[in-house]
This record gives sequence, structure tokens and C-alpha cells, in this order.
Amino acid sequence: MSKDAIVLGAGIVGVSVALHLQARGVRVTLVDRRAPGEETSFGNAGLIEASSVVPYGFPRDWRTLLRLMRNDSTMLRYDLRSLPAYARWLASFWRESAPARLAGAAHDMLPLIGRCVAEHEALLARSEARMDAYADTRPDAGMDPDARTDLRALVRPVGWLEAYRSPAEFEREREEALRVAGQHGLRVNVLDAAGLRAAEASISEGYAGAIHWADPASVADPGALVKGYAQLFLREGGRFAKGDALSLRKEGSGWQVRTEDGPLTAELAVVALGPWSDLVTGPLGYHVPLMAKRGYHMHYASEAGAPLTRPVVDIEGGYVVAPMNRGLRLTTGVELATRERPPNYAQLDAAERAARPVFGLGKRLDDKPWMGMRPCTPDMRPVLGPAPRHAGLWFAFGHNHHGLTLGPVTGRLVAEQIMGETPFTDPRPYLPQRFA
Repeated sequence: MSKDAIVLGAGIVGVSVALHLQARGVRVTLVDRRAPGEETSFGNAGLIEASSVVPYGFPRDWRTLLRLMRNDSTMLRYDLRSLPAYARWLASFWRESAPARLAGAAHDMLPLIGRCVAEHEALLARSEARMDAYADTRPDAGMDPDARTDLRALVRPVGWLEAYRSPAEFEREREEALRVAGQHGLRVNVLDAAGLRAAEASISEGYAGAIHWADPASVADPGALVKGYAQLFLREGGRFAKGDALSLRKEGSGWQVRTEDGPLTAELAVVALGPWSDLVTGPLGYHVPLMAKRGYHMHYASEAGAPLTRPVVDIEGGYVVAPMNRGLRLTTGVELATRERPPNYAQLDAAERAARPVFGLGKRLDDKPWMGMRPCTPDMRPVLGPAPRHAGLWFAFGHNHHGLTLGPVTGRLVAEQIMGETPFTDPRPYLPQRFA
């Protein structure tokens, strides 16, 4: 029996859901206010984090907490006016980050993390198989129908580096890394200071060592990857429409949303709007505790004598430097500020001062810093599954720091549920009713 669906949100998650539904014979229209890959999916560190089996929890060491409370860290900043809005969410996040609960979150996330690279590979292979059909691409997604994006070249199997300035911290974390790698069958290499310089000649002195997680992939242009996946969706007969997701409403036995082409009605609707998802689900009576962790990035020319070959996370510094097609992308840690608050570039400026001499950052290449929002739940699990009280409505959001990582595997799991297939993993840890 054929179905039709509206997928709200054209980031990595929404595009992936659309592709997986399309592969199962569903007629899908992707709806967003902007072209695919131009919001949260555009501005991350470009990591497909196959090694991040333990979610990013709330720091529980009192020394770290005291340091973060000073509000001058590149790892975490907060907007004082926004803190009341975050208070309840932070209390839940603190509780869920207790060691036993964090271990439970890691257990629940492992089936998704474990398949993240394989599901990206499946979409890359599907895209390669359709390269000869580019002439059929329709330009209604704000993309050049004649453009040929080599998606495979964007995804590099080089892993990433955790770099440590403190010798004591490096020694502690290397033992934990080896334990986690052994437990989960991950590939890891421990590099002392000399080994790090040999692996990445562009990095100057300053680090005691680094841990090279070899399983993750690095994406040279996350926005282009999402656009490439969206082009695959269009080439295979999907539709894209610019529209207002906030206009979603029940219409008979289906769902309707307003678009520039007029009202659009379908049997199914999937909310995949990242940090804006609660603006749609809230009026329908679903109070999912979704909050945004804001972040910033800037691209730089390189003045180092050699190219950086893989992303580097400065653990104590709380920032990432990643080689991108546009240049070296510096991404910040977390800023707690509500959606309506203006950008505050102090965190990025501080990260730039710390990273410039170590990585040879040259001139800024962007007109202004980019700011985006990570959609986060306090229990560190995404919200994937049917809306408990509305037939035909599905949720796919709340991926915390791992939207790019988990987009394709999310698309598979949500599509399997919608179509009544046996899911590849138990979906219960991610279902919306846990927040009822």
C-alpha cells in the first residue's frame, strides 16, 4: 500500500529520513524554510563520531564546575539572562549524568553509534549508483541541477585526535581510552608529544600527547554533504518545497502544511527540525525537554608549514580545529543561550587566541562568525518514534552533539518503524513517550 509523507526539516536528519522512506516506496516531500543543509547541519566540526560511545555528560568534578562558573571558558559559556530558562533542564542533565545513568545512556546509544559510519557509507554508495541521472535533478531545492558533487571525496576515513596539554591529564585519559577501545572493539593509537608532531607536522609544540581515534570519519564540508544527499533524494523522484513548518496541522486523516506552492497534505508527517522541533510539537501538547547548546565557527587560512590532515580536539581548550575545503574551521564548545538572544563572539575570540599559535591560523576567511544550535535532551538520547497521541505524526530530533553522525542511522530506524518493519535495534530508549 503506497503512502505519502511530509518531512519537516532539511538538515542531515530530515534528508536521511526522507531518503529511507523513499527507498521503501513512500512519496516524500521535504519541507524547510531554507535550502537543505543550511542550518545546524552546516556548522559543525565535520565528525562522524564512531568512537563517541559515551555521551557528553554534565561535568561532575567540583574543580571543573568552579572553573566553568567563572564564565570565561572556551569549553562552556552562559548567558545570564538565559539561565532561568535552562534551570530545570540543567537539573535533569545533572541527574542523568550520574555515572550509572551515563553508563545507561552509553548502552542505549551504542547501537546507533555502532552503525553510524556504515549507514553513511550506504547513502554514499546509493549516490554513486545514481551519478548518471543528474540530468533528472530538479532545481527546486535551491541547488544547481547540473552540479556534480563527489560525496565520496568529502568523507575521509582519517579519524580524529584528542590532544592534551597536561601530562597528568594525558596519562589518565590514555588508560581510559584504551579501556573503552578494548571494550567496544575500537581502533585507537596513543601518541606522545613526538608522535603527535610526526603525525601532524602543522601543530606546534604545546601538547603532551594525543589519542588518535581511528574509526571516525572526517567530513570536509558538512553542508555540501547534506546538499549532496538532498540531490540524491531529488534525483530519485523526491520533492522539496519551501514552507512554514509552524503551520503543521491535522487535516482529516492526514497532515497539512503551508508551502510557497500552496497547502501540502500527506498521510504522514515527520518532525525533524532539530532545535526548532519543540515549536511544532509543543502546540500539539508534547512537552519534550529540548534545549539548544549554541556554538560558533570561523574559517582561517593556514600559515603552518604543512597541512592539517585530521580534526583535532583541544581537550583542555574546549575547541576543535578541523581541515575543511574552505580552510581550517575553528569550532567552539557550548554556549547556553536561548534562541532569541543575540550572538556573543567572546567564546570564539578566546578559542582563536588559544589556537592561533598552535595551529598556524592565518586570516579569517568568513565575513562574520557562524552561529548554530545543537538540539539537546537532558537524557542524551534522541527522540525517535511515533507521537503518542496523534496518528501519522513522527518525531526525529534531539541528537545532541551527534546530528551529522546519526542522521543516516536515524533515517533507517524511523523509516523501519513507520513501515512496520522489524527495526535493526530496539527503539524503546528513544521513543517520545519517555517524556510523557
